[in-house]
Amino acid sequence: MLDSLKKIFSGNESELPINTGSKPDISREKSAALYEKSKIYFPGGVNSPVRAFKSVYGTPLFIQKGEGCVIWDADGNQFIDFCASWGPLILGHSHAKIREKVSEVMQGGMSFGAPTALENELAELIIQNNRFVEKIRFTSSGTEAVMSAIRLARGYTKRDKIIKFEGCYHGHSDSLLVKAGSGLVTFGETSSAGVPKSFAEETIVIPLNDTNALTEAFAQFKDQVAAVIIEGIPANNGLLLQDQSYIEFLRQICTENKSLLIFDEVITGFRIGFEGAAAHYGIKPDMVTYGKIIGGGLPVGMYGASAEIMGHISPDGGVYQAGTLSGNPVAMAAGIATLTELLRSGFYKELNAKTMEFVESLQRFATARNYKFKVFTIGSIFWFAFTDQEKIQTAAAIDASSMEKFKVMHRELLNRGVYLGPSGYEVGFVSAAHTKTDLEKAKRAIFDALDLVFKK
Repeated sequence: MLDSLKKIFSGNESELPINTGSKPDISREKSAALYEKSKIYFPGGVNSPVRAFKSVYGTPLFIQKGEGCVIWDADGNQFIDFCASWGPLILGHSHAKIREKVSEVMQGGMSFGAPTALENELAELIIQNNRFVEKIRFTSSGTEAVMSAIRLARGYTKRDKIIKFEGCYHGHSDSLLVKAGSGLVTFGETSSAGVPKSFAEETIVIPLNDTNALTEAFAQFKDQVAAVIIEGIPANNGLLLQDQSYIEFLRQICTENKSLLIFDEVITGFRIGFEGAAAHYGIKPDMVTYGKIIGGGLPVGMYGASAEIMGHISPDGGVYQAGTLSGNPVAMAAGIATLTELLRSGFYKELNAKTMEFVESLQRFATARNYKFKVFTIGSIFWFAFTDQEKIQTAAAIDASSMEKFKVMHRELLNRGVYLGPSGYEVGFVSAAHTKTDLEKAKRAIFDALDLVFKK
């Protein structure tokens, strides 16, 4: 094992022996019992669908605790965690400074439904270090932030239609829980029961990375489009990295048609850099939505824009939006502690460099073995795809049959102490808490898992 790790450290991944044997499945006895009990209380036994492990093998793991980059389940199994609560734990689990700040604030109360100085403090941290927003409004989730931004866009432009892209997810609000129809430019079709057809018909769904579709949509619905919404970097259905030229075209066509451009940065905001995808592309969206990291792992969301646009939100304007727990002091405290750390000099440089070294090592291994496997990455986000394509920029380009390989990989990684989100369409995250030793252990596990995937 020591010799193998030395080879990984030296970059000689191709010299590693091929792993030919699966490890025994980890014990899930306690998790399985908890899952059976949870099905009495919750639909499918879970409070969010992907947690049900329907896309991978076995029953869901019930997590008992986390520290740094490590989590433990109810059966005592230990894992190096790359899910990071779906992204917000950029500092790792149970970070000391977040715990201290939250504990300090909780001594004075946990909820007031009234303003607190903590809201000002967190807002100042964000606005003073983000060129793309002048005023903001806190919410309790990313879904709520996006829903509110859409309403504001409609109220501000006095138009009703929204353009979204196939493969981008923006939470579970009715007007965005839609998928593409059969044409190049189509009204959305509901992707969930309970969404009225009339709601979906206010949303136009087009393919990503298609300038013709964008041009046609604006021509077909001239002066009707309130906003175009896109994930800053689409990362909810694979990691669909878009070309700079395409995002520039998107900005231009929105400006020409007096439609607002909304960047949904619930995942990418504060993750690939403090100013997210907007700074990465050097493009100013009209509105931005954020979530996850702002709360350091606690429920929070936010949307922001120019002072002029935000002036249309109640009580200043006629667009109504409210939330009893918006600006909750405990979430604000966690956010202040988290963002203060992210503003530390060199934070993103160190984290992104660590991620790149990890990803490049995995890719070298797969390439040396001639495995049909590609690791896509940006910042501290990565995605495993069983493909030989150099680019995947649309949802349609993802080979659905490759998810069978991910299922095998996911099981083998759990058996080797590595935790990924339980779906091959989900991205993974490296945190500041992942040490070089942690990443080397994870690499070894991933190498072994890939050997077994491609042996089958």
